[in-house]
Amino acid sequence: MNAKKFMSGFLAAALLAGCSSGSASGSGEAQEEGGAKKIDTLHFQFVPSRDPGEIIEGTKDLGQLVIDEMATRGYEIGNVDITVSDSYEAAGEALSAGSIEVAWLPGGTYALYSEETDVILTATRNGLSNDSEEPSDWNGQENATQKNGPQVKYYRSLIYATPSEYGKVLAEKVNNHEELTWEDLDKASWAVMNVSSSAGYIYPTIWLMEKYGKKITDLSNVTTMDGYMAAFQQAAAEQVDVIVCYADGRNDYEGSWNLPADKQDDTGHQGLGRVDGGSIWDELNVIGVTEGIYNDTVAITKANPDIYNDEFKTALQDSLIAISETEKGKEIFAVYSHTGYAKATDAEYDGARTALEVVK
Repeated sequence: MNAKKFMSGFLAAALLAGCSSGSASGSGEAQEEGGAKKIDTLHFQFVPSRDPGEIIEGTKDLGQLVIDEMATRGYEIGNVDITVSDSYEAAGEALSAGSIEVAWLPGGTYALYSEETDVILTATRNGLSNDSEEPSDWNGQENATQKNGPQVKYYRSLIYATPSEYGKVLAEKVNNHEELTWEDLDKASWAVMNVSSSAGYIYPTIWLMEKYGKKITDLSNVTTMDGYMAAFQQAAAEQVDVIVCYADGRNDYEGSWNLPADKQDDTGHQGLGRVDGGSIWDELNVIGVTEGIYNDTVAITKANPDIYNDEFKTALQDSLIAISETEKGKEIFAVYSHTGYAKATDAEYDGARTALEVVK
């Protein structure tokens, strides 16, 4: 059974909401004219792994750069429409249906929809200064991670104990190098992402299965968040005991952790309200480290033959790689912590498909 069919029961509610997310119409008909192809509109969509407003602001210049680069490769693009989906699943569904042509999808989401879509690029990113599999090595201000590691094709998800009363109990055990039991984790209240989120659901589930033979669905108290900002807000308010997030999540929210809720940090994140608390590195402790997760994809629809052909794929691959190598491109793609792109094949995401099977 393929992963999409297999996960459909979990995703049914999300997909019903997501079917309308591709509000833009399909692309214009491409025509041969003077050796160039004309496409009225390309529809790009990003997933809300960061604040949607931040993504839209950060990528506002991408459309013109794509138009200019594609022109050098024989394509006349009239417009590039950029949106942020309501959820990861909504982006996969819209791409599958052809209501958008290009989407930036996490590996797990791509694997779920890979029968109707095709990967063209994988992201590279700066690795972190820490890549330890030992949770306590990530904790404390002295172990604050820096985004100065080598270029990598994978990242990790971390399981964090929040500064809640019980979260501190979990953190103390880990920092004393004591093994957590399933009973320890099951007593905690958890905040996770949607079921196709690699860092926010799939790989934390694999971690639980490998260590305890259990899944997220076996936990007694789990809440699904609509984004990582919401999870960090819950953590800062001590409303949950455990959150899951990509490994550099604390870097992204370090500036807002100790700000009042009515203030914003330099990146535009709303203050998380821990004005009398310690640093995020001291208060949000890692209690679990997942295996590596293959990086995000740029994927295209198979529903539109003007898009799904070798000529267009190659032109778009080369255009996005060229943009990512410019100073402006680096600034744009930093919104996802992507530092570049490499050409990808579907087979490279067999591991993500295996992850979906494991989640089953």
